[in-house]
Amino acid sequence: MVKAKYQDVLDLGEQLNIQDGKVEVENGQLKVWGTAATQYEKNLLWDKIKEIGGDEPSDIMADIKVADESVYARHTVKSGETLGKIAKHYYGDAMKYKQIFEANTNILKNPDLIHPDQELVIPNL
Repeated sequence: MVKAKYQDVLDLGEQLNIQDGKVEVENGQLKVWGTAATQYEKNLLWDKIKEIGGDEPSDIMADIKVADESVYARHTVKSGETLGKIAKHYYGDAMKYKQIFEANTNILKNPDLIHPDQELVIPNL
């Protein structure tokens, strides 16, 4: 029953391609392990856990590691995006586009000029 309650978390883990994933139910508690590619993906999983179980759920134990701690996320630019939109998505603040630009000066020369399919580093703040 607890596995069904958190099925959306397990589905999200599959969508995010969580590596080394393992799921067990023990004494009515769901236990999950795995490795997310970035901190952002780990945060997405924890946000989903809290959405379902509250801020301190007692019926789930999750041990999620992060494969690449050098960045917050990696983002592939889609048509119509701007650094401001991307910053708003990851940080909740469009003005943090400057930090994204600074982290990507190896491929970006102008913060107003990005192209679809560029892979940007979203830095830890």
